[in-house]
Amino acid sequence: MRVGDTGRVEAVCVVHAELEVRTRVGRTAIDKRPVDGRVAVRALGLAGDHVCDTVNHGGVHQAVYAYGEEDARRWAGELDRELPAGWFGENLRLSGLPISDAVLGARVTVGDTLLEVSAPRVPCSTFQQWAGERQWVKRFTLQSDTGAYFRVLTEGTVGAGDEVRVVHVPEHGITVRDVFTGADPALLERLRTEEPTISDDIRMQIDRHTRTRTEVPLEVRPMSERQRANQQLSVRTLMTEPSASEAQS
Repeated sequence: MRVGDTGRVEAVCVVHAELEVRTRVGRTAIDKRPVDGRVAVRALGLAGDHVCDTVNHGGVHQAVYAYGEEDARRWAGELDRELPAGWFGENLRLSGLPISDAVLGARVTVGDTLLEVSAPRVPCSTFQQWAGERQWVKRFTLQSDTGAYFRVLTEGTVGAGDEVRVVHVPEHGITVRDVFTGADPALLERLRTEEPTISDDIRMQIDRHTRTRTEVPLEVRPMSERQRANQQLSVRTLMTEPSASEAQS
């Protein structure tokens, strides 16, 4: 994204109903659906929206979650099903901007609000249960079209049809996709000094990527059958356990 680029709000979505899920909290608010009219945007999110797991979700750094219409259409084609606005647990379905490649700290105006890109979305078991697709967490992770969380810098209202305008992009150029994939940990380290807005969650993600890249790969170490079984269990757990950056659920 560059300063001056514009997109459009296709839909504004809030919780339709809480659902029961097989997680520690036992309930999720991932079922978001479009609402009419203008919706107030406050520091902790949209009016009429909420999270169930307040330990791992929500807060000022995950106030608003946006997903790109173009990414949603690609998934709809791959899955051969409709994926209406809100299906990804998003508050804003946006078109015309590469949301999954937004730069950390970039700022956009939406209606009379000012939002700042704060984090990628990290999928977890709640998203898997909601989607009902085979190996959904793994597929979503490999594709890395995560959408983006925003923090609210200026409160206001948003509505379908609003213009989304990019008004600031940090020079470091590090995107939510870069943070999510961790392909270049050295690049991510720059965020610590060049992007003062990053949250503790982002710092932990950077630490995790750094450890992963510097450790000796498990597959080159001699392993017993028990160690191999434990490794496989750990991988399955990482792919399904709840994450602090999962969509507001």
